[in-house]
Amino acid sequence: MKAARSLRAVLPVALTLFTASAQAADQEAKFKPDSKSFMCITDMTKVRHFYIDNLAGNLDRTVRTATTGKGEYPEGTVLQLIPNEVMIKQQKGYSPQTNDWEFYYLDVDKDGSKIVSQGVAEVNNRLGLNCFACHSQAQTGFDFICEQDHGCAPIPITRPMFTALQRSDPRCKDAPSLNEEETAALAELAEVVKTMTGH
Repeated sequence: MKAARSLRAVLPVALTLFTASAQAADQEAKFKPDSKSFMCITDMTKVRHFYIDNLAGNLDRTVRTATTGKGEYPEGTVLQLIPNEVMIKQQKGYSPQTNDWEFYYLDVDKDGSKIVSQGVAEVNNRLGLNCFACHSQAQTGFDFICEQDHGCAPIPITRPMFTALQRSDPRCKDAPSLNEEETAALAELAEVVKTMTGH
């Protein structure tokens, strides 16, 4: 399986990423979303293959930065690739080590969202990968954003997998039915998760 090959390639890197140390932010966060702040991912603004918003009302600048693909995102930016993982750009000086990004891991279901963990260097995703350690590998100029050519280590999630995750967000009302490729991608993803987490 393609995902299995990607998994074998990323495991040595993943073990290294687990050693990222937890550190506190330098300042108190300006933006303090709670579980009710997070929405159906497809209700956000799509740029290429990810979704964005801005808690400070500066969506136009966030869209311009995302569309350009380079440069620093404005404070208040919300960026998501999949429903369970969120990056929020806090104010300047919040966390120099993460370039002021705060990471969130969520549980989501039809009733909404629940914040499982949040922070700067201590948040791990569903696969146990450390968010900060992955995103810190992005090359200068990409503001910690990982895309295929940004220098980040590969992850064992294919484009069909995260597209299927986006389209099957349980918080979305009247979500479209998944097609055959997307259903197969979710089944393949379940095997990847089982392999990496042991359950």
